[in-house]
Amino acid sequence: MELGLVTLLRAAWVAAILPVVIALIPSSKINFFQQFVLGFAKRGKIMQSSSNKFAVPQKLFIHFYILASVWTTLLLGATWLYAYSTVPKISEPYLFSSIASHLTGGSHIFSFDSSHTSKEHRSRIAVSIFLLLLMEAQVLRRLFESIYMFKYSPSARMHILGYLTGLFFYTAVPISLCCNHATEVYKFGLSLIQEFIVKGKDRMLATEVDWWRFLNPLIQLRWYSWIGAAIFFWGWIHQHHCHAILGSLRENREDNDEYVVPHGDWFQYVSSPHYLAEIVIYAGFVVASGCLDLTIWLLWGFTVANLVLAAAETHRWYLHKFDNYPRNRFAIFPFVY
Repeated sequence: MELGLVTLLRAAWVAAILPVVIALIPSSKINFFQQFVLGFAKRGKIMQSSSNKFAVPQKLFIHFYILASVWTTLLLGATWLYAYSTVPKISEPYLFSSIASHLTGGSHIFSFDSSHTSKEHRSRIAVSIFLLLLMEAQVLRRLFESIYMFKYSPSARMHILGYLTGLFFYTAVPISLCCNHATEVYKFGLSLIQEFIVKGKDRMLATEVDWWRFLNPLIQLRWYSWIGAAIFFWGWIHQHHCHAILGSLRENREDNDEYVVPHGDWFQYVSSPHYLAEIVIYAGFVVASGCLDLTIWLLWGFTVANLVLAAAETHRWYLHKFDNYPRNRFAIFPFVY
């Protein structure tokens, strides 16, 4: 069943990537298809008023982050509880003596046989937990920015298909980060519910928590996961700075529809640095996973294709809108595109 879920997710990502990649091909023969894809990719300032027939307010972006926050938290909690149940009890002295060796690729923390799962399996679950922790940091920040930082104009709209794509994206990404263990986590969750029904709340809460076992997933992580986290937070910080710059451009939340050229941070190099930062963030997921998970590569591929398409249209809008727009800025990749 897990294989079925993984296959379904990969097929969904491929189906989402292909139309965008085709739309990026510079050919007049597919101009109609390009305009069709661009039509529902546009939003905000680059969306023409004539397209508002199938549009929703851009402020509904907050729905994406509410959905992603709840969904990611649910998956993170369930996966972490499952990981806790798979770790055998271990004495603290042995734990401390094994951590350094594990992080450097030497002997594993648990060298004895476990009746729960193998050491390799626990390590893969640990990576999924770490990826979900990173995703939680991303979506909670985006939710905060949507509430307190972004000041959408009442006239700002996005295509209904773009809205539905956003809902798909923020539903599919969290489950893609842990899809290799989703079925077993689901079965474990059902067993917990059954145990709760049989034992009752008081007896369930009376169970002693072993914090060493609880934190074991973080101890299990390899060096590449921490490098991926560093890449993630590099993009995370720059995206927050760029969003702060964009948010500061509109002093009046309600009726200021004037646009100005943003400056600062990565805006010195590209027109859509927040999109570039998003690509960096999801590249962090790829590296943190060990670069071997095809599902995560595909979600990153969709992120790149989708944001390159949007950034190219945004760049053209800036060049058309402002005569004095900096000509040394690229669309999304510095010195490349």
